Amino acid sequence: MGTLALKGERRSDVGKGVARKLRMTGRIPAVYYGRGEEPIPLVVSLKELEELIHSAEGSNVIVDLRVGGDSSPERKALIREIQRDPVGGTILHLDLQHISLTERIIVEVPIVLLGTPTGVKDGGGILEHLLREVEVECLPTDIPSRLEVDVSGLNIGDSLHVSDLKADRITIKTDATRAIAAVVPPTILEEVKPAEEAVVTEPELVSGKKDEEEQEDEGEGKGKKPEAGKGGKEG
Repeated sequence: MGTLALKGERRSDVGKGVARKLRMTGRIPAVYYGRGEEPIPLVVSLKELEELIHSAEGSNVIVDLRVGGDSSPERKALIREIQRDPVGGTILHLDLQHISLTERIIVEVPIVLLGTPTGVKDGGGILEHLLREVEVECLPTDIPSRLEVDVSGLNIGDSLHVSDLKADRITIKTDATRAIAAVVPPTILEEVKPAEEAVVTEPELVSGKKDEEEQEDEGEGKGKKPEAGKGGKEG
């Protein structure tokens, strides 16, 4: 990894109001720290910083920092943090950490998946990217811009772990058993059948047995004639 040049100026005023005024003039506040020294508040050009970031490879950028009016030679620094506006994405603040090109440092490096898994192409599986960065230790000049891993051989149920990553001149500090990617079976949604409408039957009206018997008795009484001779006097 190469280094890029960045110029800065010392600043004595700090605070939100000062930072706001700096941004209005195309500059942003920054801080340089490390080597057991007091942090140095700086001002850098926003345009120069954006051009530097766009030309850099990867997220771990090493710069040759030149501080105006400083008798010290250029300082090697790693861009540790770039604070951005959460809405517009504008750079608000820059953190620079002193480094030595002969001393190992710990940084985070992104993981990039290559290829399309067999389980996705042939089995309709789903590729899950479970871990996107790993922590590595190495010399500043050996920091990789990214770590690539081929997932094309994965079938459904297969996975890759940190132990499968290969890189020279670095030590991976992240737990080797952590999964990086896995191919899982496709999600099958069961069709929900509409509920059947309940059939409503009207209750059958059953007349009482007593009423039926009374109606039968009444009918028999109306149709029966009295027998002759019964009830008369004998001559």
